[in-house]
Amino acid sequence: MSNTDISRIRNVAIVAHSGAGKTSLVEAMLYDAGAIDRIGRVEDGNTVMDFEQEEIDRQISISSAVAHCENNGYSINLIDTPGFINFIEDTRGCLRVADGAIIIVSALSGVKAETEKIWKYACEFEVPRMVFINKMDKENADFEMAISEVERSFETEAIPLNIPIGHGPDFKSIVDILEMKAYEFDSKGKPKEIDIPADIKDIAAKYREKLVEKVAEADDSLLEKYLEGGELTNEEIISGIREGSMTRRFIPVTCGAATPNVGVQSLFGAIELCLPSPEDMARITPIKGKDTKDGAEITRNPSTAEPFSAYVFKTVADPFAGRLTIFRVFSGMVRADSNVLNSTKGSKERLGQVSFIVGKKQVAANQMGPGQIGVVAKLKDTVTGDTLCDASNPIVYDSVRFAEPIISYAIEPKSKGDEEKVSVGLNKILEEDPTLRFHRDEESKEMIISGMGQVHIEIALAKLKRKFGVEVEMHAPKIPYRETIKAKTQVQGKYKKQSGGRGQFGDCWIAIEPLPRGGGFEFENAIVGGVIPRQYIPAVEKGIVGAMKEGVVAGYPLIDLKVKLYDGSYHSVDSSEMAFKIAGSMAIKKAVQEAKPVLLEPIMNVEVNTPEDTLGNVIGDLNSKRGKVQGVDSQAGGNQKINAQVPMSEMLTYANQLHSLTSGKGLYSMSFSHYEDVPAHLAQKIIDERKKAGEKAESK
Repeated sequence: MSNTDISRIRNVAIVAHSGAGKTSLVEAMLYDAGAIDRIGRVEDGNTVMDFEQEEIDRQISISSAVAHCENNGYSINLIDTPGFINFIEDTRGCLRVADGAIIIVSALSGVKAETEKIWKYACEFEVPRMVFINKMDKENADFEMAISEVERSFETEAIPLNIPIGHGPDFKSIVDILEMKAYEFDSKGKPKEIDIPADIKDIAAKYREKLVEKVAEADDSLLEKYLEGGELTNEEIISGIREGSMTRRFIPVTCGAATPNVGVQSLFGAIELCLPSPEDMARITPIKGKDTKDGAEITRNPSTAEPFSAYVFKTVADPFAGRLTIFRVFSGMVRADSNVLNSTKGSKERLGQVSFIVGKKQVAANQMGPGQIGVVAKLKDTVTGDTLCDASNPIVYDSVRFAEPIISYAIEPKSKGDEEKVSVGLNKILEEDPTLRFHRDEESKEMIISGMGQVHIEIALAKLKRKFGVEVEMHAPKIPYRETIKAKTQVQGKYKKQSGGRGQFGDCWIAIEPLPRGGGFEFENAIVGGVIPRQYIPAVEKGIVGAMKEGVVAGYPLIDLKVKLYDGSYHSVDSSEMAFKIAGSMAIKKAVQEAKPVLLEPIMNVEVNTPEDTLGNVIGDLNSKRGKVQGVDSQAGGNQKINAQVPMSEMLTYANQLHSLTSGKGLYSMSFSHYEDVPAHLAQKIIDERKKAGEKAESK
């Protein structure tokens, strides 16, 4: 594992929708490369890559995992990424450090919405990619359907490098289109040359003709030779395949079946041919960062002669080993027991043992060079998205900006007094998952956890229990309703108290009026002639603001109104700041009751991507949620994008509903837009529930 020949390094992300067979493929690849001595099964919970208990229980990848192996003189890092919609932002983070991607397409289900989203991520980072059509061993496998799905969904031409011989449980052979040879794979995945079946020869010849034609189009001299009837040599075809893949003129395709290990060894050859080394990738997308002093752009080459720099793309919170930091070296060399700079934080870090990774196992290395992926334990400040570099040659790389969470739940510990344990544990989990958020809501006093979906949050809380020994209950968070007024009014707020000795006296007149939505709060001091002494005016405003925070109708904060303090009186002995503060509070409460108060609810901007065939159902569902559809736009691959505005209260469990409506193909995001009046019949229900909750709290 000390291979430092940069041209023979491959960093490959394995990507697809959940259930396409990513983890099974990586398992077979590691076995073929000799990195493991048996092939585990997802169903048995014994794979190298899905080692978290929550992954084993649910039989899905919830977090990316890295495995290093060596094959045919190549040093290969395989990054097994999540495909379940709640976790694919992690996949996006991994594509930041991958030089190539293998997109797995199921010969049963084709391309799903999650895979299309991941394809867009790969385009964002300009990552060359290829396709592996998996599950050819299944009864209803359809190679031609899968090819058609690839071309339709990704809007690019698919060029098979091999094709299957049959399909179903007896599937074990493929035809290599480049060599025009057939291979049969034994139970250990080893290929043996066989004759091409007669009924496959013509099909293979047509695919080879398509391959040669596409290769010729990539080079003017080759195209001229081809059009003049000349045969391209194998070397020319190989060069053309590599060039076409790197420049993404077409997408190379191989096929097989991961579980019985058919075609996997051929996939290694395709990786070495079609996907770039770190040097190749730097020519496609130069490695650029910024100078930490003046922000000037710096370009680094993947060379051992360059200063050390690395990007941290994953953090693992382990209660026993401490924080594990997984990084990709972009330039230079780093050795164990080195001092480096975290240029993102501006702090120094001491690296202990640096290691290669095979799932949850670590293999010690003396040093790491350009293009290599490693792990180090117990860094004090470094988290996902940070840059590590040579302190004398600082550089900082842009970190990936992850999508904002789309669903939130309120949580409370099952055992009283565990609030601190919840906070500490969740903040550790947040270190390894940048798409989770956790905070205490100042208004509702609830602990709120936010994520990319209900499953995402449930798994985070399962980790909290397993790793940190604290259990919580989750429920829908309180909606941040607001109150406002619809009319103008003028009232007096007068506080007078006499109980022997010095009394309390504060008297103020205020006029209130509504402001446009989003106008906030305005306070105007219109006192003239000293009817209220200057030192008491801030106290009046303070009393008004305090009462506004607690609301008048249902205890929700008041917004979008203007208050003008225009008259009042005082007592030379009994007046005080406290008395005028109470008077101000009394005045605003009375005024709001007279100014046609209403309840407001938050309205969200919602963007939904759905297949054409479920568009009507999704729009109907949004309408049933009091949503207003703003428009529908056609998207690539036959999808439709719906823009709508929907009340937040109707969107709390939308992730699950959309999944059901679209068979898992729909995606959505949302952000706050504005506040609107709650319909009267709903407002009264909310007010009544709020009052009941207040009475219940007081009785405790």
